Amino acid sequence: MSVTETTETETTEVTTPEPSAPPITLTEVAARKVAELRAQEEAPESLALRVAVRPGGCSGFSYEMFFDTEFADDDIKTNFPVGDGSEPVVVDPQSAQLLQGATLEFKDGLQGAGFSINNPNASRSCGCGQSFS
Repeated sequence: MSVTETTETETTEVTTPEPSAPPITLTEVAARKVAELRAQEEAPESLALRVAVRPGGCSGFSYEMFFDTEFADDDIKTNFPVGDGSEPVVVDPQSAQLLQGATLEFKDGLQGAGFSINNPNASRSCGCGQSFS
């Protein structure tokens, strides 16, 4: 968004950055499961789900997810609505670049249950589903 301000002697244009999309989104089912798991932890109100990308794994990078209580000033925090509350998700800036547009899903079926990340930035992933490049 741009705002133009004019005075008698000069014109100044101030550009305000548009709000950006969160680096990762959660499906409704995933958000409910995260809420359920966080509620089972000690002091759940101080926890946020951290989603990170780390070097390693069969394909170059691997996903990491855990509940965290320590946050950096440059972490990107997003709250996803669940029932009457919300689920906080935190991503560090380096991971955000690799996760932009990704979706965290939770599936519970005959083939097993678990979280998976659908990442449009991954050019390939390995059979374990935990690493990508």
